[in-house]
Amino acid sequence: MPHFKYRARDKSGTLFSGTLETAGREAVAAHLGELGYYPVSIKEEGPGFDLDISQFLRGFRRVGPHEMISLTLQLATLVGAGVPILSSFDSLIEQTTNPKLKEVILSIRKDVEGGSAFSDALEKHPDVFSNLFASLVRAGESAGVLDEILFRLATLAEYEEETRSRIKSATLYPQIVVGLLVVAFGVLVTFVLPKLTGFYAQFNATLPLPTRILIGLNDLVQHYGLLVLALIVAAIYGIRRYIKTESGGLLWDRFKLKSPVFGPIFLKVALSRFARIYGTLNKSGLPVLQSLEIVESTVGNKVIAHVVSNIRDGAREGRGLVEPMKMSGVFPPSIIQMVSIGEKTGQMDEMMAKISEYYDRDVDYAIRNLSKSIEPFLLVVIGAAILFLALAIFMPWWNMASVFKGG
Repeated sequence: MPHFKYRARDKSGTLFSGTLETAGREAVAAHLGELGYYPVSIKEEGPGFDLDISQFLRGFRRVGPHEMISLTLQLATLVGAGVPILSSFDSLIEQTTNPKLKEVILSIRKDVEGGSAFSDALEKHPDVFSNLFASLVRAGESAGVLDEILFRLATLAEYEEETRSRIKSATLYPQIVVGLLVVAFGVLVTFVLPKLTGFYAQFNATLPLPTRILIGLNDLVQHYGLLVLALIVAAIYGIRRYIKTESGGLLWDRFKLKSPVFGPIFLKVALSRFARIYGTLNKSGLPVLQSLEIVESTVGNKVIAHVVSNIRDGAREGRGLVEPMKMSGVFPPSIIQMVSIGEKTGQMDEMMAKISEYYDRDVDYAIRNLSKSIEPFLLVVIGAAILFLALAIFMPWWNMASVFKGG
C-alpha cells in the first residue's frame, strides 16, 4: 500500500506530522479524525528515502508516569460512574494530549469494540501498560470490580512515583556538590595547570607526585580527549547493555542491595512492592501461584524476584509461603510471623497490606534521613579532592621556596 505524509492539528492547535501506510487519502483523513486531529495536508510519498524529523523524534516520545496515573484515575472514575467502556475510551481520547498515548488508547478501543477483552488489548502495548497492569485488569474484569482495580493501580503508581521523586530530591544536593567539584577540577586541569607547568619548567626541578598526576591528566585530555570520551561512552553503553542481560541484571541488583546507605532503602522498597502487589492480587481473587508469578516479574529487583520464585516453588509443592520465606534470609522474623498468621486466618491480603505499610514507614524514615547519611561520605570525598588539588598546586611553590632559601 502507498505511504502518505500528513500534517494535522489537534483541538488545541498544536501541529503534528507523520506518515501512514494505508489505502488512500480518505483513510488517512478518517484515521486522523478518530484521533481527534484536523488534517492540514495529506500527500502521497513517492519512492525513495524521506526522513521526517518530527516523526523520527515522535518515535522517542514516552508516556510519563504522571500521564499514566491521570489516565488510570480518569478511567476508574468513568467506569465507577457506570459509563460504558467504549464511551470511557472516547472521553480519554478527547482529553489526552500525548499523541502516542492517544494512538494507544484508540488501538485499544478498536480491539475492545472488535470483541477483545480489555486486558488482552492492553497486553499488545507492553511499552505503555505493564504486565502488572494487564494482569490486575484481567482480575478486575473477571470479578466485576474493574473500577476498584484501576483505583488500586493508580494508588500504587502514585506511591512509587512519589518515592522516586523524594529519593531524587534527597540526592539533589550531593549531586550538585559533586558536579561542581568535577567542573572545578576540569577547569583547574585544563586552564590553570598548563600555565603553572610552564613556569615550573624554568627551574628544572622534580615536581611532586600530585602535580605530575595532574599534568599527566592534562596531557591525556589535550592529546587523547576524544578517544577517552569515546571509551567512556562505549563503556557506559556496554555496562548498560550488560545490565539488561539476566546475569548482568542479577549482579547489578545484588550490588544495589549491598551498597551502603542506599542498599537498605532498595531492599525495603522491593519488599514493600512485593507485599503491596501480592496483597492486591490476592484480594482480587487470583490464585496464589498466578499471583506470585506476576509479583516475580514486577517486583523490580532480580534478587528479590529469585526469592519470590523460590516461594512460588514452595507453594506449588504445598509448603506454603512461610517456609520458603524463612529459607530466603531476606524477610525478618516479624514479617514471616505476620505471613504465617495471614495463612492460618485466611486474611493474607490484610496482612500483606500491614507489611507494606510497615516497610513504607521504614522507607519514609530512611529517605528523610538520606541526606544525613550521605553527608559523612560526601565530606570525605570533598576533603580528599581539595587536599589533593591543594598539594598539587602548592607543593611545587614550597619546594621552590626551599631552593631559593638554600641558594
